[in-house]
Amino acid sequence: MSQSLQKEKRVLARGNEALARAALEAGCRFYAAYPITPQNEIPEYMSKWMPFVNGVFLQAESELSAINMVFGASAAGVRAMTTSSSPGVSLMQEALSFLAGAELPVVIANMQRGGPGLGNISGSQADYFQAVKGGGHGDYKVLVYAPYSVQELWDLTMRAFDKADQYRNPVMILGDGVLGQMMEPLCETPYTTPAGLPSKDWALTGCAGRKPNVVKSLYMGDGVLEKRNLALQEKYAEMEEHEKLWQGYAIEDAELVVAAFGIAARIAYSAVVSLRAEGHKVGLFRPVTLFPFPWEEVARLAGMGTGLFVFELNAGQMVEDIKLAAYRNAGSGAKVFSYGRPGGASVSPEELCQEIKKVLSKGR
Repeated sequence: MSQSLQKEKRVLARGNEALARAALEAGCRFYAAYPITPQNEIPEYMSKWMPFVNGVFLQAESELSAINMVFGASAAGVRAMTTSSSPGVSLMQEALSFLAGAELPVVIANMQRGGPGLGNISGSQADYFQAVKGGGHGDYKVLVYAPYSVQELWDLTMRAFDKADQYRNPVMILGDGVLGQMMEPLCETPYTTPAGLPSKDWALTGCAGRKPNVVKSLYMGDGVLEKRNLALQEKYAEMEEHEKLWQGYAIEDAELVVAAFGIAARIAYSAVVSLRAEGHKVGLFRPVTLFPFPWEEVARLAGMGTGLFVFELNAGQMVEDIKLAAYRNAGSGAKVFSYGRPGGASVSPEELCQEIKKVLSKGR
């Protein structure tokens, strides 16, 4: 088989396994986690294969322990990752704030499940606020990717490690139980280190022959913490300028655009295709980054007079950012509609079609 054909060879892979394999391919050499459904295939895979790449796998005694172990590994300059699901990620929020404050590059994957509380093990999207608004304390942000396919889990996981190193910042992959458990064809593209990644001369690797490095998030001097915060805000602004990702389908002539992220966008795409076949001018807008949020494109759509129909597998969270983005174009008069199913409920494309038709029948 030629090399070009080998690169195009596809395998059938589960979402959780694709994420784990991509992390290893991207150079993750430290992984700590605590078991929780529906992401358990990730630590299972990492426990088997980490020794073959001279990496370290640790099953921690809790999610609190796992993310603090990752803190230490990242401080030593190692590409490090932890994964969990909704209640487990809640336990990680304090350490996530510490990681952002110490400017440490780590990757955290959340395969969401229904909540609040222990909830259930069905796929959900109810952790949007937690991921995008900063579930921990302080003025911090993490770069958040929302993949909607097994292939994107592969691609965005490798991208997440690069962006974490580029910005010295935590990066979150916001998946869900459906995406983690589903199986699809996957093209395992090889990892290539991008040009221009900064060296980790800040890492705690021993100080023989140089001044000691310090990694911390405690700044007690007068005005020092404010200065630190302002520098962090400049970094987040740079992310907003350069890291927005989104996709659109049939939006230029659409009278109503469905906005959805992650697995909900898969359902929405099927609904939009069906409605288009029936002659309805409906499109799909899918944010790939949830922070930074592609608000300019939403504002542009609103400025065209396009109605916006937000569909999420929660009680309504991203809709708030869609409204803020739409209302930035104050003269648009665009209307924003919302439909969501919380608690791990599933939605068929047919059900979504009916909800969209209700809006269309009222002339938006």
